[in-house]
Amino acid sequence: MFVGKRGRRATSCCGGLDHVRFFFCVCNVSPSFSADLIPPGVCNLLNPSTIYANNEVDLDEVEIYGFDYDYTLALYSNTLDTMIYNTARDFLVKHYKYPEGISKYDYIPNFAARGLHYDIQKGLLMKIDAFHYIQLGTVYRGLNPVPDEEVLELYGGTNHVPLEEVSGFYGKGPVMKQFMDVFSIPEMTLLAAANDYFNSNDIEYDPGHLYKDVSVSAFEKYILRGDETYAVLHRLASHGKKLFLITNSPFSFVDKGMKYMVGKDWRDLFDIVIVQADKPHFFNSCGKPFRRLDSNGDLQWDKIKSLDKGQVYKQGNLFDFLRLTGWRGSKVLYFGDHLYSDLADLMLRHGWRTGAIVPELEVETRVVNTEQYAQGLTWLQALTGLLERMQMHRDPESKKVLQDWLKEREELRAVTKNLFNPHFGSIFRTCHNPTYFSRRLCRFSDVYMASISCLLNYDLSYTFYPRRTPLQHEAPLWMDQLCTGCMKTPFLEEMAHIR
Repeated sequence: MFVGKRGRRATSCCGGLDHVRFFFCVCNVSPSFSADLIPPGVCNLLNPSTIYANNEVDLDEVEIYGFDYDYTLALYSNTLDTMIYNTARDFLVKHYKYPEGISKYDYIPNFAARGLHYDIQKGLLMKIDAFHYIQLGTVYRGLNPVPDEEVLELYGGTNHVPLEEVSGFYGKGPVMKQFMDVFSIPEMTLLAAANDYFNSNDIEYDPGHLYKDVSVSAFEKYILRGDETYAVLHRLASHGKKLFLITNSPFSFVDKGMKYMVGKDWRDLFDIVIVQADKPHFFNSCGKPFRRLDSNGDLQWDKIKSLDKGQVYKQGNLFDFLRLTGWRGSKVLYFGDHLYSDLADLMLRHGWRTGAIVPELEVETRVVNTEQYAQGLTWLQALTGLLERMQMHRDPESKKVLQDWLKEREELRAVTKNLFNPHFGSIFRTCHNPTYFSRRLCRFSDVYMASISCLLNYDLSYTFYPRRTPLQHEAPLWMDQLCTGCMKTPFLEEMAHIR
């Protein structure tokens, strides 16, 4: 590992610098140093079927379970992304008369990641952290990275984006759009490909028009894990829980998918079924009344005075839903994949419990469980601790050592990022900070998981407890570290003295 080699070189230039030599003696820096700090079994610490808690949730108090459809009840194979991309790309060329050259761009798997921001005016795709800072090295114009110096110049000498430009409450501001659902990944890839074509051929265009023209509305579905969806719903219903569905998809589409996953009598499991709900407006507006669909899917004209089992309703609004059902507060737990459209209003304005479905957790957990990631992260933390502790030494020899450490830290951050996605890294972190996506995930969801099938691993009276991670001004406790699996940071005792 390159860490040990560079560490030894830094040691040799310490000269008589007692403090720096002391820390390297403690470290005993060698290629196996970071591996020595990792307890046995830590690389298999995380289970991808785990449900993670941002807030304490007692399932014994939950009487009513609600679900979105797409990427909540129904998960889709990666083949769908290619089909969505191809359909939208061909639509651009055939219907909006974009250049034929764009048709030569094939879908690039794993190029984009959920939670990225798109600068509509500049045509740039980027990753922004929880503090509204652009992560340098993750800004793309088309399919090419934008140099850090150019990014700073484009944004007025800083990589900070003001709050009013980043996004409104639902992820879209006047300048930036945040892509928050899984369906948006092929959309981002198409935006990048079209931008790349125009830039590569020196064709003048308006990035704002391109953003509006890219559409991913027409596609067929490829459903995975139908048996697990059936198992979850059947288990909840058999334990006397009430179930409801609120989705933006049309009934004909939902009906086909649910019959495939659950069976032709799938509606018997649900107390209320609402389609074409027009979320997030369903949750924050009382403008649209409920309408009932008959067995042929045709709209009925009768006034809705109750929401009955066995019926299918279209549109409506949450205010009428609450009035007709009385389902309020923490006895309701609703699951969805879109943090803004599915969960934000329910958490902040209506007091329901919320569960976020984050399919990316499966892949990211596999990465976190690798020895390469564990060693890299451990050494990264060690370097950070060294830099924090030794930065007060200003003599030339010390400065040289500190510069070596800083350089190695940046290289290691890049290596760690590439383990997840070579272009944008993890959807949860920008180097050391949480991403903008991660911040919203913690704010709008009580619990989050890779799929609703994770519920099968827990008793229905189980209580989810959030990890007590210390705040910056709090001392890490050994019991916190033991219970959460957090590893002890090297030189913790030394660092505590300078806080």
